[in-house]
Amino acid sequence: MLDETDLSEERRWFYEERARRGVTNIQKKNINAQYVPSRQDALSVLLDMIPPEATVARGDSISLDQIGIIPELIKRGKNKIIDPSLRGPDGCMVVTDAHERQRMEKEVFSSDIFLTGTNTITLDGKLVNIDGHGNRVSAMICGPKKVIIIASVNKIVKDVDEALQRIRQFTAPMNAKRHYLKHPDREHFADLPCVRTGRCTDCNHKWRTCRYTTIIEGSMLGDKGRINVVVVGEELGI
Repeated sequence: MLDETDLSEERRWFYEERARRGVTNIQKKNINAQYVPSRQDALSVLLDMIPPEATVARGDSISLDQIGIIPELIKRGKNKIIDPSLRGPDGCMVVTDAHERQRMEKEVFSSDIFLTGTNTITLDGKLVNIDGHGNRVSAMICGPKKVIIIASVNKIVKDVDEALQRIRQFTAPMNAKRHYLKHPDREHFADLPCVRTGRCTDCNHKWRTCRYTTIIEGSMLGDKGRINVVVVGEELGI
């Protein structure tokens, strides 16, 4: 019997069409890009892209956590993992010493591979991000030999204006609320306007998490292939 309420096929078609358009335009910018249907496919692709013995650094990314790449690399047992933002089961930072964390953040720039997510991708192939510390976006731009960026289909937008609107009015408030609800240092986030109201007020709060805005429009020809984007045909992350 036909189920008019099941829109899964239509949703899959819509997302895939947008993803393939975005991938095609990214590829024109000296950046490698590919589309995979599921997080399981993404995991397989990532494992193939990361050679044994490579030093792998990780930028904070819920999408990476949902794909499960870091546990698989640990299970493989052949890659050094650098993760300055690692949290334990209790939500606390594993590396609590500020100097050690700073050392690890610097070590990221000499890694073989940097894994991270992106806030948005535009249909014309730009990667738009807003960061708090800047360590994630700076490593995307320079330092690590190879960058692998996971992007799920729910993060594909029309253009830069829509990207910034989505990040400021959805991604950033959701991420700040995530920190408030799930992490022991929640007092830092409790009074943020976006946490209290669910909307961005372009605040100047001391714990504001929107500090560095970057737009990656492509790579120089000499850096062709350094940045690799994997677009996943599922809703992941924020």
